[in-house]
Amino acid sequence: MSIESEDIIDLYERHADAWVQSRLAESTLYEKQWLDRFCALLPKVASILDCGCGVGEPIARYLTQCGHAVTGVDSSPAMARMFQARLPSQRAVVADMRTLCLPETFRGVLAWDSLFHLNHADQRKMFQMFRAHAAPGTALMFTSGPSHGEIVGQLEGDPLYHASFAAAEYRQLLAEQGFAVVFHSPEDYSCFGRTIWLAQLQ
Repeated sequence: MSIESEDIIDLYERHADAWVQSRLAESTLYEKQWLDRFCALLPKVASILDCGCGVGEPIARYLTQCGHAVTGVDSSPAMARMFQARLPSQRAVVADMRTLCLPETFRGVLAWDSLFHLNHADQRKMFQMFRAHAAPGTALMFTSGPSHGEIVGQLEGDPLYHASFAAAEYRQLLAEQGFAVVFHSPEDYSCFGRTIWLAQLQ
């Protein structure tokens, strides 16, 4: 296990302001086509669990503009505070998504640019958490890398951990929890090379 994988929470807490400025500087909602596909699987008004929500910009804000209610979960108190300040009518929860246990289920579950910061063992456990918070027919969308491995990038000069499985293992993890893959786009050029998974609970 890479030591960098244990520093993710502190890393985002230390660099919350810099991360926000960098993300908000991007003028295009490049995730829009995928968020629209995600929303197409939801009721007209749905409850959504956003795991690793950051400050709610731009993803949670777009989902609320589409009429949905978002519960944002982030392990960084600074990120959660900024989420609540930007989206005061929504709910922000400070929690480690690896141990999340909320009393309700949701019609949409999102882990965009968050699941892949967990090591392989923790990622495997996350699919049980997704299922525990999923109502019948829930849509689940997350991003990963294109193949099995670990990569350490950078955030403000500090090491930033990423890990992914091969596609076959993600399909198996989804199937074990009752999710069927709706879309899978490896290294999607419209999202700067992210591999995107959209699934639905059967």
